Amino acid sequence: MSKILLIEDDANLNETVTEFLEESGYEVVSAYDGYEAQERLYESKYDLILLDVNMPGINGFDLLKKSREEGLVAPAIFITSMDSVDDLERGFESGCDDYIRKPFSLKELYIRVDTLLKRGFYHEAKEFIQITPSISYEIKNNELIVNSERVSLGNKESRLLKLFMKAEGEILSHERIYKHLWDYDEEPSDTALRTYIKNLRKIIGKERVVSIKKQGYKFTTQK
Repeated sequence: MSKILLIEDDANLNETVTEFLEESGYEVVSAYDGYEAQERLYESKYDLILLDVNMPGINGFDLLKKSREEGLVAPAIFITSMDSVDDLERGFESGCDDYIRKPFSLKELYIRVDTLLKRGFYHEAKEFIQITPSISYEIKNNELIVNSERVSLGNKESRLLKLFMKAEGEILSHERIYKHLWDYDEEPSDTALRTYIKNLRKIIGKERVVSIKKQGYKFTTQK
């Protein structure tokens, strides 16, 4: 389950968005001001940050910029009533990945959140993820390199590998994988998932993707 930090000082909006995202299958942690948000970011790791700009304590621009400087790599979406081009520019300069203006529809929010979570890696300082001594993943170009040769992956296999790498060592339930691989207008398939797993194992080795009976799958780069 993807974990989202929601930073919004409007209690009613915070509650509405939290309930909606939780009903959509996400885990949500709420904060109501910049200082509380800082504590949450120190305490735990998040898959995505949703934050207002004008809030008590530290404003959203400064909070995100400081967090990026300290190594935060999770994608971030500003949710704000500020709508000038200068505000938009400042938002992206501070390290956001998307910008949604109030008022907004919950469906629009879901689409933006879902799209960012499926897209892959963000704000990583490193260029490669080493899977085995002879297999690596190039973050910038989203490419798998096996024995110095670039290997093409299908769309679903690529999404699946990125999910595994982001959650190395975790047991990923079928439901979490379904949510990541299939878009909201697609029908998940256990048969198709087994095929994607099989295709990945052929390339990176079957020992890298371990089946956990009645729970899901676990990815490891360890021997």
